[in-house]
Amino acid sequence: MKIMSAMRKFYVIGISDERRLRFPAEVERIIASGRVFSGGRRHREIVRTMLPDEATWIDITVPLDDVFLQYEEHQEIVVFASGDPLFFGFANTLQRVFPDAQTVTFPSFNSLQMLAHRLEMPYNEMSVVSLTGRPWDDFDAALIEGRPLIGVLTDREKTPPVIAARMLEYGYDNYRMAIGERLGNEADERVRTMQPADVVHDTFAAPNCLILSRTAVRSRPFGVSEKAFFLLDGRVNMITKMPVRLLTLSMLDLRHRSSFWDIGFCTGSVSVEAKLQFPHLRITAFEKRPEGVGILSDNCRKFGTPGITAVTGDFMEVELHEYPTPDAVFIGGHGGRLVDILRKINVCLPPGCPIVFNSVSAASREMFKEGIRAIGRNVKETVCMTVDAHSPIEIIKAE
Repeated sequence: MKIMSAMRKFYVIGISDERRLRFPAEVERIIASGRVFSGGRRHREIVRTMLPDEATWIDITVPLDDVFLQYEEHQEIVVFASGDPLFFGFANTLQRVFPDAQTVTFPSFNSLQMLAHRLEMPYNEMSVVSLTGRPWDDFDAALIEGRPLIGVLTDREKTPPVIAARMLEYGYDNYRMAIGERLGNEADERVRTMQPADVVHDTFAAPNCLILSRTAVRSRPFGVSEKAFFLLDGRVNMITKMPVRLLTLSMLDLRHRSSFWDIGFCTGSVSVEAKLQFPHLRITAFEKRPEGVGILSDNCRKFGTPGITAVTGDFMEVELHEYPTPDAVFIGGHGGRLVDILRKINVCLPPGCPIVFNSVSAASREMFKEGIRAIGRNVKETVCMTVDAHSPIEIIKAE
């Protein structure tokens, strides 16, 4: 939603949970002369005694589009927001929705700054992740990368116990968690430092935030041996060998991609390796055999790669529009329908999207080339590799 607004002005005032707020003289004048105010219900409770008697208040509640429609009726609005309004804050939203409006912000300390100060913790090298109404992607990437200090903004669904449970599920018990509850509230503020295993079983007052401090370095290999994976029926020959896997990922140029499809994932070794080496990727993995989901889940937990989406069933029947559009594709299994698969995915792919296929026979190589010609794309590179006593494999890249 984007609203064109002539001469609309927002004053966005950052506040904490403190009940005895003290504002600069300029902010006091803005509040005293204001007529229309807005904020969350908690903000209204904090500032209500400071508002003029005839003030109009607009609650910020979901859906936000309804709030913005109310904003359209006014030319000047004073908005109260938490902490620094430009730090994952409401001012960012206003600038996006009302690009022509003037926004004047008055920040206070954001919650992570307050928590760091309560802990007497230097935070200049802290990585910040917001889970407030957002997916797990950035948080997962921070864990996989092993960042030493991670500040996390929570919400009422992604709470400290839920976050701790996710960390433990994927083996990230190598962090200590500091949780700040209702920071700035003179009566209710609380700061605790705990282990993830203890956080899971506790409760925490909202609003809250947390800082993760790494206590040990978790192994993150560059190239996982095929023998280390959980296998399909114990068959090690069904898995992409580590040297082939790494070359495949290299040819996909995943450092510069955002969404990766792994078609025919089998054990999930390519998806897991891709997530380990390129944690920013959104990975969607497709497999016909339903048992593949359990194997992939086991491997994700073993190697610490949360966030891979598994899709099972006949690929030709999958509604692809339900998943993030890929800008890189690997085809590891095709069930003899390689040309059909290429035709199906072609309507989703942007120009220049790399498609990599590992051919184990002359017949599959020609089938891939036929399919690439049929969709109007071109083979760009072919590398032949032999690992140990296994048959040669051709890694073919098309765009």
